[in-house]
Amino acid sequence: MTTAALARDALMPHRPPGMGAGLVLALIAHALLMAALAFSVRWNTSPPAGVEAELWAAVPQIAAPRAAAPEPAPVPVEVKPAPPPPPPPVAKPEPAPVPDAQIAIEKAKREEEKKRADDEKKREEAEKRAEKEKRDAINREQALAKEEIERKKKEEAAKLKQEEQKLAAAREANLKRILGQAGATGDAGTTGTAARSAGPSAGYAGRIRARIQPNIVFGDSVSGNPVATVEVRLSPDGTINSKRLTKSSGVKAWDDAVLRAVEKTEVLPRDTDGRVPPVIEIDFRPYD
Repeated sequence: MTTAALARDALMPHRPPGMGAGLVLALIAHALLMAALAFSVRWNTSPPAGVEAELWAAVPQIAAPRAAAPEPAPVPVEVKPAPPPPPPPVAKPEPAPVPDAQIAIEKAKREEEKKRADDEKKREEAEKRAEKEKRDAINREQALAKEEIERKKKEEAAKLKQEEQKLAAAREANLKRILGQAGATGDAGTTGTAARSAGPSAGYAGRIRARIQPNIVFGDSVSGNPVATVEVRLSPDGTINSKRLTKSSGVKAWDDAVLRAVEKTEVLPRDTDGRVPPVIEIDFRPYD
């Protein structure tokens, strides 16, 4: 054998050993098992012993044949059950907290519950306060609305009273006007409400002047047309009681002539309403 062949044999895998030893061991194990089964089961092959019996019956009776002995039951082959699965791993319980940590946890829990209760109480108080403010606002609005209604009612009542007072005054004035017009002496175009005018009519002064002027005696010439105003006081029947010059014309001769003419006239005519004013002023000019 060459060196190359030896090297190749050293590198090749070895052949497995033969089955001779294993087969011998298997036969020995089966023989031991059969011997154990043979000695463990007892085979009873001897006949049973005789039995004596005393007859008690009056008539002899023949016993029935014995029952055949049961055949031995086959020896059960012990089957080893499969091993049970390993139990699942049990989780190790966590160690209990130390007393200080437990106390801290309980304290924190109590504080949290107290805080939650306080927050709930505050929320309820806030809701109650908001509800109260809402009710107060509604009550204020209702009170203001009621006051506004009362104020408007009072204003309407005062306005109505004023209107009634105005209507009453107008009715009273109208009644007075109607009663005054019953005996009125004014012209149709006048707008007065009195029964008689306070002063003389528009043409009364002209009528008086026309009554007095024929009695004026004056032959002097004057420059311009000066005015002499005379105040005359009269009785109810028109009699002249007094006279006086209230405004001089600047010409004494003309003033004296006017006063003499008034005195000479003595009685003045009545006005259109039949009355004579107690006092009247009359203007006189030389060239009228």
